[in-house]
Amino acid sequence: MSGTHPRRLRLAAALGAAALLALAGCSSSGSSSDGQAGFIAGKGGIDTAEASVRKGAPDISGVGLDGGNLKLSDYRGKVVVLNIWGSWCGPCRAEAKNLQEVYQAHQADGVQFLGINTRDTDPANAVRFEQEKGITFPSIYDPAGTEILKFPKGTLNPSAIPTTIVVDRQGRLAARSLHPLTTDDLEAMLKPVLAEQQ
Repeated sequence: MSGTHPRRLRLAAALGAAALLALAGCSSSGSSSDGQAGFIAGKGGIDTAEASVRKGAPDISGVGLDGGNLKLSDYRGKVVVLNIWGSWCGPCRAEAKNLQEVYQAHQADGVQFLGINTRDTDPANAVRFEQEKGITFPSIYDPAGTEILKFPKGTLNPSAIPTTIVVDRQGRLAARSLHPLTTDDLEAMLKPVLAEQQ
């Protein structure tokens, strides 16, 4: 038996696991199993954290689909809606126009949307998706999921695609949904955080 055979088996197993995760994530029901104290599972599979137990968001950064540099911490002082998506993901397509609608409705309220595009091996696919859906907020291009892995387990971390996370003005993880959102769902996640005292 040659030495390359076990390596091929390991590679095939790794690729299979990655594909299975992609499929599981894109079809997630949105239930939470993180179990951190202080999490409240709300209606529609929306998890929230009271301000006293919120964890800081990781230092997400990277090159945007438009070629510019993007960094989550640059938006400190604003409420940020993070959306993890891929052009290959049907549920991401279903929610895209809802995200854009809420983004436009709240731009004047100190709200910033930031996407993290993942598992798109060609950024042209992601750019085409944004053009087709009329998305105007920026997205970091993160094909390998490097930025997503910065979220520690046991927080309101992304564990499906799509995931939407609301980050409060202090840069803390305040709310999360693990499935595609209607405009009403997204407003329900966003408005309580937006109403908090600065």
